[in-house]
Amino acid sequence: MPVKAKASSPTSHVPRTVQRRRTGLAPAEERDDLAVEEPLEIRVEGRPVAVTMRTPGHDEELAAGFLLTEGVVTRRDDIVAITPAAAKKGGALEPNIVDVKLARPEAVDFARLTRHVFTASSCGLCGKATIAAVQAKYPSLSLDEGPRIAADVLEKMPAALAAAQETFQLTGGLHATGLFSAEGRLLVSREDVGRHNAVDKVLGHLLLGGRIDPSRVVLLVSGRVAFEIVQKALAARIAFIAAISAPTSLAVDFARSNGQTLVGFLRDGRMNLYAGADRVGE
Repeated sequence: MPVKAKASSPTSHVPRTVQRRRTGLAPAEERDDLAVEEPLEIRVEGRPVAVTMRTPGHDEELAAGFLLTEGVVTRRDDIVAITPAAAKKGGALEPNIVDVKLARPEAVDFARLTRHVFTASSCGLCGKATIAAVQAKYPSLSLDEGPRIAADVLEKMPAALAAAQETFQLTGGLHATGLFSAEGRLLVSREDVGRHNAVDKVLGHLLLGGRIDPSRVVLLVSGRVAFEIVQKALAARIAFIAAISAPTSLAVDFARSNGQTLVGFLRDGRMNLYAGADRVGE
């Protein structure tokens, strides 16, 4: 069983003074809470493999989720430990660096890992060759691998996720991701300045905790859903993805070709079913 680093209590938001201007009123200096954004360097066996801008907190889950969706690990026992690492200068432990120790480090293709193939939909790498590589690594899902969710249960999920977004309510500057049971119960939620990081944190929690069956949950994201989010869900063997905003065309095509359900515009009592509509009940 992997050993996690001891959880820290970082600050997810910081106060700043801003000048607010409102029609008909004099400018006023007031406090405003901002979401914290700091870099996290992820190392594997002491070797830097990625740097992501994130909101501090749940860094061990973020690292585990990243490695899961990059295909470096597939199960909890692949990870021996995730610990804070020492900065290059001074040797003191650095809160923005984590090092992951693996059970089989010799199996890692470090050259491929450091290319960051699936970092963003704007990277220009998400073409047919990339999709084919993903599909070769992660088999498609069958209909019985995902849950069937009643439409009225789905409709209540965005409000439950919003209620769990404590930092967003203060700052208005974070994305959120949640895992829900088939009955609509929020199992875990995470916030981050990067929507991909929020997804990785949730998937890292799923991997490290080992108590949630990925085939029985809904992955809900607070914004739009693009190719890389659907790909991350497939890597975690999650069949049901929902978004409060729009999906991209590539996300829809990928979900359809891999047996996933994709729901978009899940808000205000409505939803669009882009793929896998058979998993949504009346």
